[in-house]
Amino acid sequence: MSIRPVLSRTPSQPTMEGAGVKLHRAFGFTDPTMLDPFLLFDDFRNDRPEDFLRGFPWHPHRGIETITYVLNGTVEHGDSLGNHGTLGAGDVQWMTAGSGILHQEMPKGNARGQMHGFQLWGNLPGSLKMTAPRYQDVAGSEIPEVIDDDGTRVKVIVGEFWGKRGPVDGIAADPQYLDVYVPAGLRKTFKIDTYRRAFAYVFDGAASFADASAPQGVLLEKEVMGEEVNIRDLSGDRTLIRFGTGDEVTVQAGPDGVRFLLISGAPIEEPVAWHGPIVMNTQAELRQAIQDLNNGTFIRPAH
Repeated sequence: MSIRPVLSRTPSQPTMEGAGVKLHRAFGFTDPTMLDPFLLFDDFRNDRPEDFLRGFPWHPHRGIETITYVLNGTVEHGDSLGNHGTLGAGDVQWMTAGSGILHQEMPKGNARGQMHGFQLWGNLPGSLKMTAPRYQDVAGSEIPEVIDDDGTRVKVIVGEFWGKRGPVDGIAADPQYLDVYVPAGLRKTFKIDTYRRAFAYVFDGAASFADASAPQGVLLEKEVMGEEVNIRDLSGDRTLIRFGTGDEVTVQAGPDGVRFLLISGAPIEEPVAWHGPIVMNTQAELRQAIQDLNNGTFIRPAH
């Protein structure tokens, strides 16, 4: 067994997308090999409706998959194929854009005007970039949650974990997508297949993701349940943790516990030609996609 080292810990950066949605980007539009097969990760969390209600009007996707996970509020969506619906708190949508789709995503928030969710972009291998588009809409009630005796909770959105399998399937990157809560002061180890690229994204509380038996950094001490806990390399809200190779991730929760996404996938290791939400293998394919978009042939007829 080998614990994955932490390669980097970086805060997500404020940015604006769509028609003026304020969000935080953990990674995206940089080196596509860094977290291959994943290309982009956004945290859209707002308490002010004016910062998100303008939403993400009609825009194209080709050659990728988008994964939307809603924690609070709702997101109304529609597309050029006639699909439409609403994602609520706890719901997940996995959209395989494949050969091309035009869609819109309009966050509405909850009764208190709050909106919180995440969107992850996963690349498709060249052999599947022109596959037929499809959706997998999953209600929060369908997502299994496993609870350990020590209070650790894991929602299994994709992949298999602790004997439970997530409801989303047939994904090219064979990913594992977990929503994890670890109680205050607890040290926990999670298995991840060695061949996968992996990252964690903290969105509540804080934790150390370094090997707790050989920590580094600044010491933070606080009494938790009558015991003194020492947390080093503390990663807090809106922090991306990128891991090296190994088959385990070790987490030591901070004095208020921690909730984070733990995501991994098999690298595709193919060339990337990227223009916004269109991701192909070559510049020629990218030019063709843009030409298709301009001449009205971007949407392929269903077979």
